[in-house]
Amino acid sequence: MYNDEFELTFDLADAGPKKEQRRPTLPEPEEAAVAAPPVQETRETPVSAAPENTPASEPEREPEPAAEPRNTAPAAKGRTVLISGGDRGIGAAAARAFYAAGFRVAVFYHTNAEAAAALQKELPGVLAIQCDVASRASCELAFRAAEQALGRVDVLVSNAGIAQQKLFTDITPEEWQRMLDVNLTGAFNLCQLALPGMIRRKAGRILTVSSMWGQTGGSCEVHYSAAKAGLIGLTKALAKEEGPSGITVNCVAPGVIDTDMMASFTAEDKAALAEETPVGRLGTAEEVAKLLLYLAGEDAGYITGQVFGVNGGLVI
Repeated sequence: MYNDEFELTFDLADAGPKKEQRRPTLPEPEEAAVAAPPVQETRETPVSAAPENTPASEPEREPEPAAEPRNTAPAAKGRTVLISGGDRGIGAAAARAFYAAGFRVAVFYHTNAEAAAALQKELPGVLAIQCDVASRASCELAFRAAEQALGRVDVLVSNAGIAQQKLFTDITPEEWQRMLDVNLTGAFNLCQLALPGMIRRKAGRILTVSSMWGQTGGSCEVHYSAAKAGLIGLTKALAKEEGPSGITVNCVAPGVIDTDMMASFTAEDKAALAEETPVGRLGTAEEVAKLLLYLAGEDAGYITGQVFGVNGGLVI
């Protein structure tokens, strides 16, 4: 069964003794911390004996207090962000994080209009637009509506995706194609639509959301792993191509994230997953969102073409 959110699920009950895969998350990154200006070290200078009749030097001044640290949240400065798959899970957490940082936010949702409406109620002013990212025509209509409402798209978070657990020999050609269409072609569609404006402005941030299975491969999720690996390749190549235009392109690869996608997992299932994770717990959507927010900020301008695992140490 497909899910609109990209997070991966699998049935532990059928796994038997073999370990099944899931998806992880980084230990909670601290708020896009900006280092405070270094405090100058003050040393006492030995006072040499002054010759007679020579006025003593002025006493040393008290060192001025260190400057207050700057706000650690990336300054939005009226910037805009478009998040696909933004109605729940990691996408909704990202919408909240960007909204709190002062961004103007638009989210694309596929079929869950109720969740999108709830997000709009929670975050007044957020724009929610229906879009099937696998359809170029749907993407063009939705993107045009977002641009008209926001004025421009400064940051694109390509998060929409689907997952399915199935033996490779049982995957149908239609299921294979649908997985690629949503998880890989969807990112292609949105990146192509966002780039012309970013190139004209010589500035932009593109963030893709892959998976740890895109890095390592996941048994019984070959089509999902292939699509997410393709997303990593797209990110790296696009970063090289668009760097001269002032645009950075980075990828976040979550591991096991505790969202509503894991609602069917029992407490025992989750405990087993946490036990296999080096940090001893599951990740949260908010942790992934904080990393996305940092990568969209001004302090991340020298970071591009990178894949950031948010997986609690499952993939190193």
